[in-house]
Amino acid sequence: MTYAIAEAAHRSGLSIDTLRYYERIQLIDPPARDSGGRRAYSDDDLTWLEFLTKLRTTGMPIRMMREYAKLRHQGVASAGRRKQILVDQRSEVLGRIAELNSCLEILNYKIANYEQCERAVITEEHAASA
Repeated sequence: MTYAIAEAAHRSGLSIDTLRYYERIQLIDPPARDSGGRRAYSDDDLTWLEFLTKLRTTGMPIRMMREYAKLRHQGVASAGRRKQILVDQRSEVLGRIAELNSCLEILNYKIANYEQCERAVITEEHAASA
């Protein structure tokens, strides 16, 4: 199955400009072309785009994504380095999760504090009207 660039953009959640940019910086291989010379993305291309999107969502820099993309063409010979890139990124993600959890704890504390204040105001108003 192949997809025109607009359909590939829709399915991947990326813009047409982003697909062209990813091709230009060699994050993705140039897709096949149809008989009219238009890009024809495959299911494999879309799977790769989904993976790249996940990497980008984790905050991986484009330069590391480019390194990973180049390494994947080397096959098994580059498995160790590709794994290390992902292990390093996982560490970054876990650190961000820990930081966000710490922020969440503070937010939860403050919200609980305000809920307690609101209950106190309601109790005072109820006592004053009685």
